[in-house]
Amino acid sequence: MFFVIISAIAFGAIAIFAKTAYSAGLDPISVLFFRFSIASLVMLPWVILGNIPFPRGRFLLGLILMGGIGYVSISFCYFTALTMASAGLVAILLYVYPAVVTIFSVLLFKERMTGLKLLALLLAITGTVLTIGPVGGGQLLGILLAMTAPFIYAAYILVGSRILRQAPVLSSSIVVMISASLVFGGAVAVKGLNLPHTWLGWGGVLGIALLSTVIAIIAFFAGLERVGPTNASVLSTFEPVTTVILAFLFLGEEIGVMRITGGALILMAVILLAKSEFKKTHGKESYGS
Repeated sequence: MFFVIISAIAFGAIAIFAKTAYSAGLDPISVLFFRFSIASLVMLPWVILGNIPFPRGRFLLGLILMGGIGYVSISFCYFTALTMASAGLVAILLYVYPAVVTIFSVLLFKERMTGLKLLALLLAITGTVLTIGPVGGGQLLGILLAMTAPFIYAAYILVGSRILRQAPVLSSSIVVMISASLVFGGAVAVKGLNLPHTWLGWGGVLGIALLSTVIAIIAFFAGLERVGPTNASVLSTFEPVTTVILAFLFLGEEIGVMRITGGALILMAVILLAKSEFKKTHGKESYGS
């Protein structure tokens, strides 16, 4: 539990680090290039020295596409949204993705819509409306990008869940990050690479790469191995909570009663969906089998 919570806190800090980097003159493409490049360079020796096998064949190709298309798209939407909307709003909206995964699973894979899942979806939708509120907390494009990210993330998870059954998780993460690094490397080669104007900006870049990527991923896998996916998914709800609190403390963002209520409803939806998944795993629900 400690490892998963540490991972969630580290992931949750990424929006604050990104805002810090932006204030030092960086743009989302440059930040993401630094993030995936530095993280890959740090984690690659870990995998090699640990003799962790790399995926091959069609699994390797699938992971390359996941990183070069899926994770690039998610990261671009999320980090660009941070330039146009508050960190707390963007972080909370991303956490609608478990509900989106449920919708995709019902529509595409014919999973049964249970009462628990339906309640979770209603809570997530209501929470999203309350979180955005009448003002929104940012530009319309930023809010739209923030709302696009969970849909891409949901597709990414559904595809990844099938590939990762056949490949080591840590080395698979390296392949995804290297693929994303190469894509963003091509982007900065075309448009140019911005560098931070201050040491604080460099601190934001390193915080994203080391704390919010390397440590977050390793801690999550360490926790996942010990508590299982259902408990890990519930404990991961510390992530948007961390972002909202840190944004309030360091960025001066207002929280507001509506956003607190909306965020709480979204987190309740995540917990209900995790409970539903737990029942399915233990054979307490039937999905047409």
